[in-house]
Amino acid sequence: MGVIIIASYFLIPAFLLYYSTQFSIINKIGIVVFCYGIGLVMGNIQIIPESILSTQSDVMGVTILLGIPLVLFSENVVKWARMAKTTFISLLLGVVSVVVLVFVGFYIFRDSIPEIWKISGMMIGVYTGGTPNLAAIARALAVEEELYILTHTAELVIGALILLFLITGAKPLFGKFLRPYKKGKENKAQPDLDVADFESYEGFFKRENFIGILKAFAVALVIFGIGYGSTYLFEGDAKDTAAVLTVTTLGIGASLIPGINRIKSSFQLGMYFIYVFCIIVASKADLLALFNVDNVNLMVNLLLYIALVIVGSLILHAILSWIFGINVDDYIITSTALSNSPPFVPVVAAAIRNKEVVVPGMIIGVIGYAIGNYLGVAIAYLLK
Repeated sequence: MGVIIIASYFLIPAFLLYYSTQFSIINKIGIVVFCYGIGLVMGNIQIIPESILSTQSDVMGVTILLGIPLVLFSENVVKWARMAKTTFISLLLGVVSVVVLVFVGFYIFRDSIPEIWKISGMMIGVYTGGTPNLAAIARALAVEEELYILTHTAELVIGALILLFLITGAKPLFGKFLRPYKKGKENKAQPDLDVADFESYEGFFKRENFIGILKAFAVALVIFGIGYGSTYLFEGDAKDTAAVLTVTTLGIGASLIPGINRIKSSFQLGMYFIYVFCIIVASKADLLALFNVDNVNLMVNLLLYIALVIVGSLILHAILSWIFGINVDDYIITSTALSNSPPFVPVVAAAIRNKEVVVPGMIIGVIGYAIGNYLGVAIAYLLK
């Protein structure tokens, strides 16, 4: 039975990825939501034998250390340097805003939310890079499964509302005091980027990409080995932290190699491993424990804390954008890339009727993947 359960952890996300190319409803709801839902059901119908509990933790560690570098292979530091000045400034202002609000929220809720220093680190990660960074930082900080699920659930609720606002009301509101976007001039220095690399899993299942995917996986295995080896230099929780930061650094380094950077579907393969992590961590969570009286209070405080961080960051970012002369479209697309991750950038760009901001928005999103782990871990230990 244990072997079947472990196999299902890998097969279920694969089926979800495949059928997401057939049924758009899966993408609209979110693959990660399906993974959490299926994992919670698996973990609470008493089908998982105790004999595989240690194996679950091992597989979680392996999937994160494989997923991070694969997600980062599509990075290109050279493109960062070529970003238009206003876009890069908007990115910096967005990151500064979330760090400030995380500190504010920490001091407001530190007596009502246990291990809030870890949650603060995860919030930095999820705001700058999304689910991959959230999962990586949770592993690096040894966050318990129940706390991880509660945090991500609260973040998904707030994040969905923020995305709706960015699509509908953000431009009319912030356009009242931020300067308008001048098409054809603002982002002429932006490099090319294949937006489809972040939106679709169709190429992931094409035969012509199979060799490239194997190559990316082989490189990720080497990086995994080095990252795992780094754990022998540390003790306690520092082992996981060292491993996560090591594979992050090596993943960015590998992206500088053209032959690796150009591999198609390496990002999707990385996200596949992240989804495997998500379904395992959900299957380890106890629903009765998640929704007892104490955790209901915790969830309310988490929702308030996360709402303060995300909504407060948007407001502070808008104020700073006004001070530094950032246009309204760059502000909105930067906020989208940071708070909701790259796949949502084209959606919001279409809503504000400006396709020119898609590429800079996507680049901001992938920069977030790269810096999120470092910044999240650093802030967490600083607050500790």
